[in-house]
Amino acid sequence: MSEPKTDKPPKSGWLNILVDYGPLLVFLAVYKFAAPDEGGTFGEITAVIQGTIAFMVSAVIALVFSKWKFGRISPMLMLSTALIVGFGALTIWLRDESFIQIKPTAIYLFFGIVLLIGYARGKALLQTLLEAAFEGLDREGWLKLSRNWGVFFLFLAGLNEVLRAQLAFESWLWAKLWVFMPLSFLFTFSQLPMLMRHGLALEEKDDVVKDEPPTA
Repeated sequence: MSEPKTDKPPKSGWLNILVDYGPLLVFLAVYKFAAPDEGGTFGEITAVIQGTIAFMVSAVIALVFSKWKFGRISPMLMLSTALIVGFGALTIWLRDESFIQIKPTAIYLFFGIVLLIGYARGKALLQTLLEAAFEGLDREGWLKLSRNWGVFFLFLAGLNEVLRAQLAFESWLWAKLWVFMPLSFLFTFSQLPMLMRHGLALEEKDDVVKDEPPTA
């Protein structure tokens, strides 16, 4: 007897997280290696530029890998890569690291506003990004999820601006890993009870966590 066919995409596991956060880890590694121990404005900017170049290259590689491995490129990854390249080019040209720091704010604001506008119009725009990971979720569940992520993205945009103003550049970089990533995972877990009330199957729980919207 032949095996039943299924259209369900293969589980991506932690590869999605690697695609989302890998370029940031590359940036951190190159910046840390290039930054002079004694500090200094000139050495700091040089390290930022070297890290930015590595960031841009690794982001493009992650984009190509996503297309090769998953057969698709999510709109969020596409926008994130475009902003990394755009703001990275400005950083190199003007020798100002603030453009790299503004990039997450731009992403969070864009998706937060888009998701909330969609919610106000009765459209769950997040469904186009994560439908495969939330099988069985009804329309009301999608609307609530889009609304909640929209609000969360706006919160992250504000948080990024506060940390950008209060922290040194390297401390801000580490905050991307030790503040934003844990917050994103905790927020994703907090949505599970609501999702299951609106039809999400219990066996889909692992995929929900793995396929959360990127926040790098």
